[in-house]
Amino acid sequence: MTNTVIFDVDGTLVDTNYHHAVAWVRAFRRIDLVVPAWRVHRAIGMGGDKLVAALAGEGVEAAHGDDLRSAWEEEFAPLLPEIQPLEGAHRLVSAARDQFAVVLASSGKREHIEHYLKLIDAGDVPWTSADDVDASKPDPDLITTALNKAGASRAVMIGDSIWDCEAAANAGLPSVGLLTGGTSAAELLDSGATTVYSSLDELRADLTDLPFAERI
Repeated sequence: MTNTVIFDVDGTLVDTNYHHAVAWVRAFRRIDLVVPAWRVHRAIGMGGDKLVAALAGEGVEAAHGDDLRSAWEEEFAPLLPEIQPLEGAHRLVSAARDQFAVVLASSGKREHIEHYLKLIDAGDVPWTSADDVDASKPDPDLITTALNKAGASRAVMIGDSIWDCEAAANAGLPSVGLLTGGTSAAELLDSGATTVYSSLDELRADLTDLPFAERI
């Protein structure tokens, strides 16, 4: 049975987390709501369908959720040209493709993911976007959809946030963490990561040791 590596994208392969945080801070300020940037950063990795309520409460989600997500999109668009792949992203994906099946599980916008794929020169790999599911991480839907696209069941999740680790656990899969998104090793391990790496090249050197398992 083919082993499959599921990669998160934002904060894992491309350096976007702090750009996302800035865009969300600015979106909240459009409705005169000040959410500290550090709190926003800690929520990056869950989808926009969950982030507003997590940071500002269900009342704000009910009254302003869709407007805030539209505002975030408008604020993020001018930052998109600044986005760069993380060091070693192309090398990591290429090495993983040489040994395993690879699929990208992202809750980002489709047009953003298409841009990132060009940046990292990922090649012809299946991938997901927010358009493919009703519920984002930490729900397991993105992972399940990604595996279905790849026609796989035995896999491991690689990501930079606690939401990646929790989504993998909810899908019955192990996860491996990266420090590239700004989350600490302790938090990633507490959220279920079996191992944490400081860089993509460090992970690439250990690909043969990845903890694959059958999904639920």
